[in-house]
Amino acid sequence: MEKTIKPINGFLMLFVILLLIIPAQIVLFTSGQFIIGILLSILMIFFVPGFFIVNPNKAVVLLLFGAYKGSVKSNGFFWVNPFMSKDKISLRVRNFENQPMKVNDKIGNPVMIGTIVVWKVEDTFKASFDVENFENFVHLQADAAVRKMAGLYPYDDFEAEDAEITLRSGVEDINQSLEQEISERLEHAGIQVIEARISHLAYASEIASAMLQRQQASAIVAARRKIVDGAVGMVEMALADLKKNNIIEFDEDKKATMVSNLMVVLCSDKSASPVLNVGTLHQ
Repeated sequence: MEKTIKPINGFLMLFVILLLIIPAQIVLFTSGQFIIGILLSILMIFFVPGFFIVNPNKAVVLLLFGAYKGSVKSNGFFWVNPFMSKDKISLRVRNFENQPMKVNDKIGNPVMIGTIVVWKVEDTFKASFDVENFENFVHLQADAAVRKMAGLYPYDDFEAEDAEITLRSGVEDINQSLEQEISERLEHAGIQVIEARISHLAYASEIASAMLQRQQASAIVAARRKIVDGAVGMVEMALADLKKNNIIEFDEDKKATMVSNLMVVLCSDKSASPVLNVGTLHQ
């Protein structure tokens, strides 16, 4: 468990050394007490390793013969027992971008996913002693979280039409799920995840061409369906207006012929070329 402490002020300890030890050395050397003066010099040198500086957004973890004594998070100049080891840890916000890696979505399609994770050390004790290397731990657990998250959702809804959330369309939900998954994994290392999001999403190269053709075909089918729906409505409107205004009466055969011609004209990819009938209506 992290324990935050505030050591002795370094300037105060430096003042004590300068005030007591150095004048004593001068007196002893001038009076011929060289051995005691040398011992005091050694004592002064002994105190020097106890001084250290903590910069902004930095922390120092203190150990005394393998025992955790606390973490210093306050900025400034301090002094502790010279036998204590001082391991510095950065508390600054960091981020890394994973290169796109190949994973399988929920229905087994290979996709390429890249992520960006923004994080910082929250608990210096866990980061120092609960994992071997917390920076490497962050990278590995982020990769594992991406693989797990990708397996929970399909890339799109072509083959999973009942899916409420897909990797491509549910960006906010996916990012939230990814951030939560990474946070839970990194909690053991005392790491706070500030943000996690997908930075790259695409089909893997071996199926990208086929999936593009499928998307294009689906778009064409959707457009055709829209055109046909509109054409049917226009034909119904035309027949209703002709009948309402008593312009012309059609029997079933002529009505079918007119409907067929109108549908061809309205649904064709090219502009219609009219053919003038110079004979009778029935020719």
